[in-house]
Amino acid sequence: MSDPFALLQSILNATARPSSDYDLNPGTVLPENRVLRPAAVLVAVILRQGIPHVILTKRSSRLKHHPGQIAFPGGKVDPDDASPEAAALREAQEEVGLIPQHVEILGTLPAHETVTGFLVSPVLARVTGDFHPVAEASEVEEVFEVPLTHLMDSHNFSIQSRRWRGQTRRYFTVPWGPYYIWGATARILRGMADRAKP
Repeated sequence: MSDPFALLQSILNATARPSSDYDLNPGTVLPENRVLRPAAVLVAVILRQGIPHVILTKRSSRLKHHPGQIAFPGGKVDPDDASPEAAALREAQEEVGLIPQHVEILGTLPAHETVTGFLVSPVLARVTGDFHPVAEASEVEEVFEVPLTHLMDSHNFSIQSRRWRGQTRRYFTVPWGPYYIWGATARILRGMADRAKP
């Protein structure tokens, strides 16, 4: 492709609704007065030998929440954060050593509600400078990259299920090599893949 980042703008321009960990579980009844905590993740795309890749992390197995899971760099929006974009940039620098000055924010994708009570703002961005990952050992076990073309092909996704809090919960997965990408991360990526279709 002449512009390897053109697909990202088309994804941002496409009409889309917010997503949820409950999308594949339509029988779930959520309380209307629930209070969701704001969070933000950075969906950072970097060119490697001319091919766009998405930066992902494998969370430390020592973490209390979501140990060992695959995630975008990101976390809770702190009171000192000026915006979800600022929170995503701060977390990415803390977790993987991505310098904010080397990131161009393209826009924000539809919000995603998680089963753990967060409302996540996915911030889509491109990496414009050098990036050599430095994992924050207490939070991140590994930093890796997946070709954007793999993640934007809906045929690479599957729906699986497991028991959670006494109920069967269905969710998207999009494996890559040894990495089992599932849950909120896979749901956000699947939303992007749906909007990437011509």
